[in-house]
Amino acid sequence: MSSAGWYPDPGGQPGMYRYWTGSSWSASITNNPTQAPPAGGLGTPQRPGGQPGWHPNQPQQRRTPVGWWLGIAAVVLVLGVIAWFAIRGLGGIFGGGNDPGSNPTQNVCPKQVATTVSPEAAPNDGRVHGGRLSYPQLGSPWSSPQVEDRVPFGRDVLTQTVTIEQNYKPGSNWVASVLVGELVAGDGFFSPQQGSEIVVKCIMGVFYDDAEVVRDDQVNKASTIDGKDAWLVETHLTFDIPGLQTKGELAIILIVATSDAASSIFYASIPDTAAELVPDARAAMKGLKVDG
Repeated sequence: MSSAGWYPDPGGQPGMYRYWTGSSWSASITNNPTQAPPAGGLGTPQRPGGQPGWHPNQPQQRRTPVGWWLGIAAVVLVLGVIAWFAIRGLGGIFGGGNDPGSNPTQNVCPKQVATTVSPEAAPNDGRVHGGRLSYPQLGSPWSSPQVEDRVPFGRDVLTQTVTIEQNYKPGSNWVASVLVGELVAGDGFFSPQQGSEIVVKCIMGVFYDDAEVVRDDQVNKASTIDGKDAWLVETHLTFDIPGLQTKGELAIILIVATSDAASSIFYASIPDTAAELVPDARAAMKGLKVDG
């Protein structure tokens, strides 16, 4: 692939396109592959030699025979038809016309990609390890650390939970949770800030049955963990799920760029009916370390 342009996202986001500069992938994504190229920004390489408008595949100016123009026009027409059909079927993370304060459609979570690399066994050091993050293990009433493989935005996840409402519907408990793991979203293509938005929208789209979820951000800012760039979102989510006494909870999402090619996540959800557990979640976040 050498020509610059929008291509299906190699990070696996369904219905999304990422911009190829001609030499590397940009951090910019879109659900409209016909839009203009991104104007610089994170992940876009600088042009060599400071030459404005320089492109490695740019030919010297010369006259183009009429036959070539006709061929190019035919290709553009075919691509335009393909793009029109593709756009009709697009959804994606940033599409759908949803109110930004309520829950989006359920196709916003990053695509789970199987990995052939088995995570290393966590050391027995009194800490909970997931991805490349760890925090001091929480004591009672929190459960012992457990592997969690159902998190749509993470892998290599360990979590601790406290049951708040048991069997609010048959076979389902509502819990407070704290977890760490490797962030699936982007696999290095996204900044921590972009990753945090993907995770929040994923949480709102799949964690609350079919209930409408209203989001009220209290913190949304850059941070650092062990010298690594990070982004912190603390948001209060309200909802009304039949049979559930809890009508809201605090969600804490911290994305840390733990390496050049990947990020890790700390996530805590504390129901309003268990506000006494919020200090535990904050203590775990304060004790975070980057492993390795």
